[in-house]
Amino acid sequence: MEVKLWNDKREREMYDNLAELFAIIKATEKLEKAYVRDIISAAEYETECQKLIAQFKTLSSTLRDTVPNIERFHDTYKMDCPAALNRLVTSGVPATVEHRAAAAMSSVSSAAVVAECVQNFITAMDSLKLNMIAVDQVYPLLSDLSSSLNKLSILPVDFEGKTKMREWLSRLSKMGAADELTEQQARQLHFDLESSYNSFMASLPTDGS
Repeated sequence: MEVKLWNDKREREMYDNLAELFAIIKATEKLEKAYVRDIISAAEYETECQKLIAQFKTLSSTLRDTVPNIERFHDTYKMDCPAALNRLVTSGVPATVEHRAAAAMSSVSSAAVVAECVQNFITAMDSLKLNMIAVDQVYPLLSDLSSSLNKLSILPVDFEGKTKMREWLSRLSKMGAADELTEQQARQLHFDLESSYNSFMASLPTDGS
């Protein structure tokens, strides 16, 4: 005896859609694994992934009354497709797009820190030229510069500017707030700042690198 899953055309369409949803989730899981294992190129992956995401969005919208919760659908049918759930439900964009966005954000963040470092270098050097040589005037400027240099991940730990600023901060911390740098100390600090600034600018990647 033949058992029908549906009683009318609407029910048949619903079951077809459920089967299609199941197939999209499974296909996405396979695609994610293929990309991670470098079986397909990034370009191929992105094209196929965008198609699957678009199909998923259309289908999940159509089935929102029947399948209000995709995770529950996934668990009910014991699909074991965590990568597909992450891509389709949580992320909603291909991994390649996520990576580009992260790289762009990192680039913007680094550019802001570079600008901050440059400003702190210039402020510290200009202050010495204006004879602002008291410890309570110099220390905050060098502290800000040291802090901004430490934020920049492209600089090595032993970068000249970081090392010299630490040495100067250690020296100043042993002096009183109202104490002033001698003329020789001020000249040496300005020289160290200028030398560190030049090294800093030389260490920055160029557009072609």
